[in-house]
Amino acid sequence: MHASQPAFGPRLATIVGLVVGALGIAVLWAAGVDFPVAIPPGIVILLAGALVVGLAPWRWAPAVGVLLSLFILVGFLISPDGIPYIRGEHGATRQIGQAIEVIGVLTALIAGVIATRADYRKLVRHAR
Repeated sequence: MHASQPAFGPRLATIVGLVVGALGIAVLWAAGVDFPVAIPPGIVILLAGALVVGLAPWRWAPAVGVLLSLFILVGFLISPDGIPYIRGEHGATRQIGQAIEVIGVLTALIAGVIATRADYRKLVRHAR
């Protein structure tokens, strides 16, 4: 890989993590979880973030995935239903959906940090 090319593997993992997180929210929606609007905002946010990470040419684009993942994870942690859902207190479908969401955004968070760091290091090496 040429030094000026972005780290494609971690960037791709960031995109996949964001899409998987959105899929987890879709499972929660299908399981009957009430959301404030017709389409759960988390789905739109994560899919828009996946598009930015995937299509934007900027080296910092994976950082968008990191920020959105943190946003969703904080929402999960402060929600009165997040932990009970993942424990299975509201049924298996909600537990599975919550687990898929958390696994997806954790993947996007870790991969996004790796991709952003790799792109930054390439930038620094290229500048020398």
